[in-house]
Amino acid sequence: MDPSLLPSLAWFAHVAHHRSFTKAAAEMGVSRANLSQNVKALERRLNVKLLYRTTRDMSLTEEGQRLYDVWYPALVAVERTVRSMHDMRDEPSGLVRLNTSRVAAKTLLEPHLQEFCARYPKLQLELVMDDALANIVADGCDAGIRIGESLAEHMVAVPITPPLEMAVVATPAYFEQHGVPATPTDLAQHNCLRFRQTSGALHAWEFTSLDEGGHSFTVEPQGRIITNDDDGMIRAALQGAGLMQHIDIAVQQHLDSGALVRVLQAWCKPFAGFYIYAPTRAQMPVKVRALIDFLVEKREGMAPLQHPSIRKK
Repeated sequence: MDPSLLPSLAWFAHVAHHRSFTKAAAEMGVSRANLSQNVKALERRLNVKLLYRTTRDMSLTEEGQRLYDVWYPALVAVERTVRSMHDMRDEPSGLVRLNTSRVAAKTLLEPHLQEFCARYPKLQLELVMDDALANIVADGCDAGIRIGESLAEHMVAVPITPPLEMAVVATPAYFEQHGVPATPTDLAQHNCLRFRQTSGALHAWEFTSLDEGGHSFTVEPQGRIITNDDDGMIRAALQGAGLMQHIDIAVQQHLDSGALVRVLQAWCKPFAGFYIYAPTRAQMPVKVRALIDFLVEKREGMAPLQHPSIRKK
């Protein structure tokens, strides 16, 4: 379709709807003569008569009625959509699709879902669980949540947690029975719970040396239990099945209650926490901005995690 026809088609639809050039011209804020000239030009372009005109009346031809029956409902739908887009700029509404890891969803989103829905009654939130680093644009998501160090440089990213640490934990009963590792190399003498990543690789435990250089290194601990479910790994640790390493925010409640105890904390240095990210800041939808602001507000209520660790005697 020739885009240059669209203005004249819109003017024709208003004239046909009102069955009056005068009323349509008043509604559209143009002169009656200008409106009449545009409709005549449309008839010439289409090479068909659309309206019968007299000095006192106006009616649609058969061709004009066919065009009106198809075009006017489409025009109304477009106008409603444009109007709703303007409304959405003022009040967050519509669907937000958020790609997030399960850990982030459980610790940062699920505790606040009721509050978020109550604050923004016209918003829908769809959580797309994905532990891999997804392409949110290709996947049709509005935003994502990931650890800061894994984000692409071109993304607009906002921190929604304080800096985090990897925490090595187990139950007090486990340490009473098997002893406390003093250094990461001591993990070779312990049963360690392993996590299999989405890529299929087993997660290597991450540490930072205590020397002046503070270089990073990994340890491949050994253990009898392997899982790709971090909640299952936490439940196994709570049963005393072994040590595990996880992001501290994921085991915070168990450290607070004393069900789990942390070790090797000096070897686990802080890193950039979780960020919410979006493709661009320019013309960011109000619905996405509302979610970002909400999670930033929750971040400001978080205190850095401070849990005492036990040391080998």
